[in-house]
Amino acid sequence: MLPGVIGALKLLKNNFKFFIVTNQSGVGRGYYTLDDVHKFNEKMVKELEKHDIAIKRVYICPHHPDEICECRKPGTKYLKDAKKEFNLDLKNSWVIGDHPHDVEMGKNAGCKTVYLLTGHGEKHKKELDGKGIKPDFISKNIYEAAKFIIKNSPE
Repeated sequence: MLPGVIGALKLLKNNFKFFIVTNQSGVGRGYYTLDDVHKFNEKMVKELEKHDIAIKRVYICPHHPDEICECRKPGTKYLKDAKKEFNLDLKNSWVIGDHPHDVEMGKNAGCKTVYLLTGHGEKHKKELDGKGIKPDFISKNIYEAAKFIIKNSPE
């Protein structure tokens, strides 16, 4: 895990439910299996549980980018599914991600968004402007993002 992830999620855990929405086109491309993705996610979720951080659900799009599907980000299928399943208020929810399609998905669903410069963020930052995607905040790391979210969310 990237530095600061545990601390950031601990800051947020009393006020938010956590979900992971991930495009895993490597499955559709034949680089790895869906079972491999599940094993990786299970290990990550168990590691977070050791720190009393609960991931409510992991939503995975395994499709190749050329396939037509409803679940690939920036589509909002999984956010709508989470809204129904967990009674979420998407207008008071936040999407945090390091790729422009994360921000685009959040905006498409009516969520607030944070773009992270860590991970793939710096590499793809120019795409935000190129696509006219405007996150609510651009953060140098997830811990800074968590502090921003706490400061800018209703009690």
